[in-house]
Amino acid sequence: MTPFGEAVRRLRARKGVSQKEMAGALNVSPAYLSALEHGKRGLPTFDLLQRIAGYFNIIWDEAEELFLLARSSDPRVVIDTSGLPPEYTEFANRLARRIRELDSAEIARLSALLENGGKGDGKAS
Repeated sequence: MTPFGEAVRRLRARKGVSQKEMAGALNVSPAYLSALEHGKRGLPTFDLLQRIAGYFNIIWDEAEELFLLARSSDPRVVIDTSGLPPEYTEFANRLARRIRELDSAEIARLSALLENGGKGDGKAS
């Protein structure tokens, strides 16, 4: 599941609606909505994001958070290393091969390192 899928699932639970009910209201198939929630589909269109926000009648701040989650939830990431030194391409490929082996603590450390702009020891607080 992606962060966006998890957020949509929470919103559905809060409203008390099924995937089938929500899919019908948004004019998408229940299978598509399920795949979107489970991270088996790419990013939703901006139009669909707006319809989802409208369906849940969420305020601007919450809608913006949902849109940000959608942007960071593409399950098929492409990293363009063209024009970068060879070690960058090697790192991106090694990460792609090993991402499933990383535990949540390692992901938290790497995330903290990215949050700090590559500075510091990378320890999550």
